[in-house]
Amino acid sequence: MKDLGSRLKETRKRMGLSQQEFGAMGGVEANAQGKYESGERVPRSDYLAALDKQGIDVLYILSGHRMPMTSESLSDSERTIIDHYRVLSADDQGAISQLASSLSECQTNEEQPG
Repeated sequence: MKDLGSRLKETRKRMGLSQQEFGAMGGVEANAQGKYESGERVPRSDYLAALDKQGIDVLYILSGHRMPMTSESLSDSERTIIDHYRVLSADDQGAISQLASSLSECQTNEEQPG
């Protein structure tokens, strides 16, 4: 099972952010963010609360269980995408899902050192 540090790193990479950018969201420097991700240090509650205020799924970071998404948590652009998706045929929805998955994998692969 993944630990807290690896879930933090996974979340940061999924968002396409550097340690400095993600750490700033939680009010810490990049070196502290790196120590959280490596498991060398455990984040404080004020850091986690700051991430939560930024819309980060802190439940997932802490426990590995995703917070259920509500319609109120979606931005207008996310709602628009979902509305468009819902009117597509099943084949087109499958194609969109495959495209989103491929784009996500490319993003993750670009961030890994080569």
